[in-house]
Amino acid sequence: MKKRISKDEYYLQIAKSVAQRSICLEMRRGYGAIIVINDTIVSTGYAGPARGVANCNEVGECIRNSLKQPKYGSYDQCPSVHAEENVIINAARHGSKVFDGTMYLFGINSDGKISPGLPCPRCRRVLINAGIKEVVTMNEENNIIRYTVNDWIEEDSKTYINNIEKIKKK
Repeated sequence: MKKRISKDEYYLQIAKSVAQRSICLEMRRGYGAIIVINDTIVSTGYAGPARGVANCNEVGECIRNSLKQPKYGSYDQCPSVHAEENVIINAARHGSKVFDGTMYLFGINSDGKISPGLPCPRCRRVLINAGIKEVVTMNEENNIIRYTVNDWIEEDSKTYINNIEKIKKK
């Protein structure tokens, strides 16, 4: 008898399909996200420029690569809107509720391997404010990873307080 995949695997496979719409000339990483509430997909989003804005493929060059910027940084140089942001924005455009939802996030590296989907600090704040309760992703070994969004509130607060204390000591 064929083994049925879990709901988490099912939703992550859908998020993987969404990630394939990500546009990045160098395909540093492509991400896809979906939000599920009560076993229903309410929104999808992938990493890419804002609607109508030129993208790397059209221009023929990645500005972050041209500036020799490291991965996981210099996001202000890139015209891309993150998948985590787009999934929330797309829900809002269609009047869909995301509060208390679970976001499934799937990342693909340029070599086709899985990129663990850990939202950046900016996206974490978006997910906190949107009321997402959990983020489910997968690591390189195909293990499912769960993040409780409320945990990020405490982490972000500690980081902010520590940074303020460092500044005061100078």
